[in-house]
Amino acid sequence: MAAFTLKINGGEHRVDVDPQTPLLWAIRDGAGLMGTKYGCGVAQCGACTVHVDGQPMRSCSLPVSAVGASEITTIEGIKGREAQAVQKAWVALDVPQCGYCQSGQVMSATSLLTLNPKPTDEDIDLAMNGNICRCATYVRIRAAIHDAAKSLEG
Repeated sequence: MAAFTLKINGGEHRVDVDPQTPLLWAIRDGAGLMGTKYGCGVAQCGACTVHVDGQPMRSCSLPVSAVGASEITTIEGIKGREAQAVQKAWVALDVPQCGYCQSGQVMSATSLLTLNPKPTDEDIDLAMNGNICRCATYVRIRAAIHDAAKSLEG
C-alpha cells in the first residue's frame, strides 16, 4: 500500500492503494466518484474513459502509480464549451438507451471536439473506436457529435 494524492476534477483526493491498482478503482473507491464505469477491465470497451492531462485514457488498465501529478477529469468534472455541446446534443438526440457506456462515450467525444472542431465521419469513427455501446446507438452517437460540432461553430 502507498499513499497517492490524485488531482481529480480540480480537487485533491488522497488514496491509499497498491501502486498497481488501476486508476478506475482509485477514482471510484478512493475518491468516491461513481460516474466512471467498469466495463471490461482490459481497456477494450471505453466505459472507464477519463481525461489525464486532457487526453482520453482507459482508467481500468492505467496503474495509479503512472498518473503522478497529472490532472484527471472524470465525467463529473468535465467542463468547457465542447463538453456542454456534447451533453446538449446527447440529450437532444436521445443518444443513451441503457446509459452504461455513456460517460466514456461523452469523454471521448469531448476530447475529439477539443482537438478537431469539424470532424468527418471517419474522424469520429477513429476517435470513438474502442468505445463499445451494447445498445448499438452508434448512429445517434455520430449524429450527436456532428450536432455538437455545428453548435460550436457559431
